Amino acid sequence: MLEQLLIFTRGGLILWTCKELGNALRGSPIDTLIRSCLLEERSGAASYNYDAPGAAYTLKWTFHNELGLVFVAVYQRILHLLYVDDLLAMVKQGFSEIYDPKRMVYDDFDETFRQLRMEAEARTNELKKTKQVGKPLNNARKQGQDQKTGFGENKKSNSGLADDGDAERTKGHKLENGYSNGNHVIESKLTAVVNGKENTSSNVGAFDVNKLQKLRSKGGKKTDPVANKGSKEEPKKKVTKKNRVWDEKPTEAKLDFTDPVGENGDNNIDVLAADQGQSMMDKEEVFSSDSEDEEDEEGDKGSKPDAKKKGWFSSMFQSISGKASLDKADLEPALKALKDRLMTKNVAEEIAEKLCESVAASLEGKKLASFTRISSTVQAAMEEALVRILTPRRSIDILRDVHAAKEQKKPYVVVFVGVNGVGKSTNLAKVAYWLLQHKVSVMMAACDTFRSGAVEQLRTHARRLQIPIFEKGYEKDPAVVAKEAIQEASRNGSDVVLVDTAGRMQDNEPLMRALSKLINLNSPDLVLFVGEALVGNDAVDQLSKFNQKLADLSTSPEPRLIDGILLTKFDTIDDKVGAALSMVYISGAPVMFVGCGQSYTDLKKLNVKSIVKTLIK
Repeated sequence: MLEQLLIFTRGGLILWTCKELGNALRGSPIDTLIRSCLLEERSGAASYNYDAPGAAYTLKWTFHNELGLVFVAVYQRILHLLYVDDLLAMVKQGFSEIYDPKRMVYDDFDETFRQLRMEAEARTNELKKTKQVGKPLNNARKQGQDQKTGFGENKKSNSGLADDGDAERTKGHKLENGYSNGNHVIESKLTAVVNGKENTSSNVGAFDVNKLQKLRSKGGKKTDPVANKGSKEEPKKKVTKKNRVWDEKPTEAKLDFTDPVGENGDNNIDVLAADQGQSMMDKEEVFSSDSEDEEDEEGDKGSKPDAKKKGWFSSMFQSISGKASLDKADLEPALKALKDRLMTKNVAEEIAEKLCESVAASLEGKKLASFTRISSTVQAAMEEALVRILTPRRSIDILRDVHAAKEQKKPYVVVFVGVNGVGKSTNLAKVAYWLLQHKVSVMMAACDTFRSGAVEQLRTHARRLQIPIFEKGYEKDPAVVAKEAIQEASRNGSDVVLVDTAGRMQDNEPLMRALSKLINLNSPDLVLFVGEALVGNDAVDQLSKFNQKLADLSTSPEPRLIDGILLTKFDTIDDKVGAALSMVYISGAPVMFVGCGQSYTDLKKLNVKSIVKTLIK
């Protein structure tokens, strides 16, 4: 049974809802659909499943892009209603005929909807009956044909046709001895069988095995001298390593600079590079793309004049006269070109395809204005979609949240997670440097107790930045270390605790369990996923599996997932910026930091406008 059907504008104004159904929905499936699909450019999907306590719904929708209307049907997932798609199409057509932008109430549509629903249900029932009737008829026809022949399924085997069929299949193919059996008789030149006995004398023209053995022996004789010659060569002298002499007083400089500050009295290396300048996070990046785009267009005209002319002439008529309404056939060429362009910029193929489907759903049925090309319309819609995806759904202001936590007299905890070798410790130090410039006291927690050298690496950053570090060495439980670090930060009055964790692949079950335990036990304020900007299609797999593991291994009913993304090595990718789009699309978490160098100041915000222009051009 249909639970609910709503008609509302893209601005969120509800125009009509079915009073006849009047079922109270559990949870908020419509709001979740708008947040998760319509606003996140996932409207190209066929349906959306919503799970609520005690209920599981399926939502289907359609758009009237010319009028800016959305039609949504909600029903219990277990029912598998087949008439919903037809009903939505009929409701869309019927409501568009009476729609007036000035009207707010459409009570006269109740009777129309009742008739449309009855018609859709009747069509579905007739279709079911025809399918059920068609199956017995087909079975009866097959049985009648078998009875006419006088044999059942085994008629081929009874009549001896099965052997012929096998012969036909093997006809013309080579056997293991290299000869064919084109006349269904295997003529072997190696052995001949006469009266059931093997006749070894009839090997006329056959390949002689003795010759083969002689050839092998000859070959062996030829290769023996070479092998002997090689063996007679003088062996190379073995290079022996000289023994190192260990003196009581080493002449070389000390290699380990990770001792605590002031312990040995040598503080020359501990001078903070803390005055490296202002962090790029606090600098406004000016992006001017108009001149660059004009230069690119001029270069394209000079290099590919035929392609430009072809595209211009192909859409000339539609540009001048306009088109009644756009359909999928009109949009496919432009969308295919956009998909290829996104994939060349390192966007995952699956995400590029979904984006194009969403843009097609938002443009299908719209009227193309005069002097407007389809390609430019599609590109403008794609730009809007990309800006909407990359713009954070909720504002995450770390400095504001730090001060709010300080008023509650508790430290603000940030956990850095990610796969191996992406630069978690280095970028944690960059975030610490940025927080120090804003007069925020920071403490590091060395919770990477798995990788050798991880504690020493973080200790070096802490010494250079002159901030405290909490460490317990290796082979300890990272969740317990993080808990003790937070307690220590509460005692010494630190405002922020930056927790460094071990790098782990998304398929490593033991390490993912340890990470889930750390997050569940300490409830951090922010979980940052550190990923490489050049990872490409693997970004989808990494983020989706990290979120899935955190959800599956969580003990709370509302599992804690990834809150934000830190992209590293952003200065090495040129225009291949698609990983940022892939990560945001798959997780819904915003890109909060971008690492673009190897010094403490090389941390900046993501420029959404710059990324979108780079992806589209």
